[in-house]
Order: sequence, then structure tokens, then C-alpha cells
Amino acid sequence: MDLGGLGDKAKKALDSEKGEKMSDQALERGEQFADDRTGGKYDAQTDKAGDKADDLLGRRDT
Repeated sequence: MDLGGLGDKAKKALDSEKGEKMSDQALERGEQFADDRTGGKYDAQTDKAGDKADDLLGRRDT
């Protein structure tokens, strides 16, 4: 499989309900990791970054 095909598969997976749930879980784990490493000092910032990433992942190419 070429990289273009892999990208298409990733987009298709993220467009599904299951893909949305998986991306939300991955973002949550990333936020939690950052909070753990910083002792929660930047919790508001990691939450904001996670929300922004989730918004960007939800956008579709038009």
C-alpha cells in the first residue's frame, strides 16, 4: 500500500463514529500524559490544546 492509500484509510477511519471515539481517547491520553509530566501545572492549556486538536480533526476537506 502506498502512503496515499494509507492516508485515505486514516481519513475514512476518523470519519466514522468509532474513529471519532478513538481520536477522542487518544487526545485524552495525550492531555493526561502532559498533565502527569507537568504535575497538572498547565492543565488549562492542555485542555485547550486538546479541544483545538479535536476541532481540527473533525474538519473535513471541501
